[in-house]
Amino acid sequence: MAKTSKIAKNEQRKRTVARYAGRRAELKRIIADPAGSFEARGDAQLQLQKLPRDASPIRVRNRDAADGRPRGYLRKAGISRVRFRTMAHRGELPGITKSSW
Repeated sequence: MAKTSKIAKNEQRKRTVARYAGRRAELKRIIADPAGSFEARGDAQLQLQKLPRDASPIRVRNRDAADGRPRGYLRKAGISRVRFRTMAHRGELPGITKSSW
């Protein structure tokens, strides 16, 4: 089980990313536009740098939905490899069977 403070901080980051997503996308569009003026692109870069650090989606950590484990996360299931294995053995994941050969 991860520390509850780490889980709460990650949830706060998700809310911050959602709040600034539109603004970041607009600024990135201005920066990437080759037809835009040099001044407008420079101004957009400065505004992008002034946004909060946690507004970047790269700072959000994928965590296990059940206990918040940060490592061994499986995107398809939304849980960690440890929990995935135990749930699969118990038959709690539909369509997942243990293979043997």
